[in-house]
Amino acid sequence: MTAIDELLADARIPTAPRDGFDVGAALRRLAADAAAATATPHPDTVRAAQAGQRLSVVCRWILNKPDAADHVDRLAQEPEMLTDDRHLDVDGALVFACLLHLTDHRESAQFWWQLAAGAGHRAAAYCLHLHHLSLGETREARHWLHEVTGDVLDSDAPDSTFLATLEAVATYVRRTGSSQASAPSGGLEMEVDRLATAKDDSCIIVRRPDQRLADRLHDFTRR
Repeated sequence: MTAIDELLADARIPTAPRDGFDVGAALRRLAADAAAATATPHPDTVRAAQAGQRLSVVCRWILNKPDAADHVDRLAQEPEMLTDDRHLDVDGALVFACLLHLTDHRESAQFWWQLAAGAGHRAAAYCLHLHHLSLGETREARHWLHEVTGDVLDSDAPDSTFLATLEAVATYVRRTGSSQASAPSGGLEMEVDRLATAKDDSCIIVRRPDQRLADRLHDFTRR
């Protein structure tokens, strides 16, 4: 045996198991540790998930309101360049934002919610509160919750009873997995995707709804 062979022999790692090491017990301990970690999620994770569920409930409720399509219709017919907030149908912006959220265009939904909330729509501010809370952005969530309860322009502001009702409905849906309000249909989702793919490449925001989408939403709300 050469000197190199001797060095390699000394460096060889033994493969035989150590005496007294119980592989089965070790695997059981690892499984128990993993189960314990899964069973106790972090409170922030739970809060974010619940906020996301509440937001979906609120969006579906808003989208299924009898006048939702009428507002989006008016938003679609407004001129491309707005001179001031009086020309903006803020309810249409709210409904469109909720539709965008439910069809997984979250950044565009945030933009349209902010447009409506900036014009004084408290329901849009509440959606933004839940949106940021679901992302774990607590500072932004607190800001928009203050806008819900603060002195803004919307005279039909949701009071504490309204908010408590939304919480109760969201809890019910979370437990039962059902709701009276329907999610967007495939055809409606396709119209949103059409608008999303038609947007300018320099802008990630889905542009304002057009008449085709408004007509599809009319069909959806009639059902």
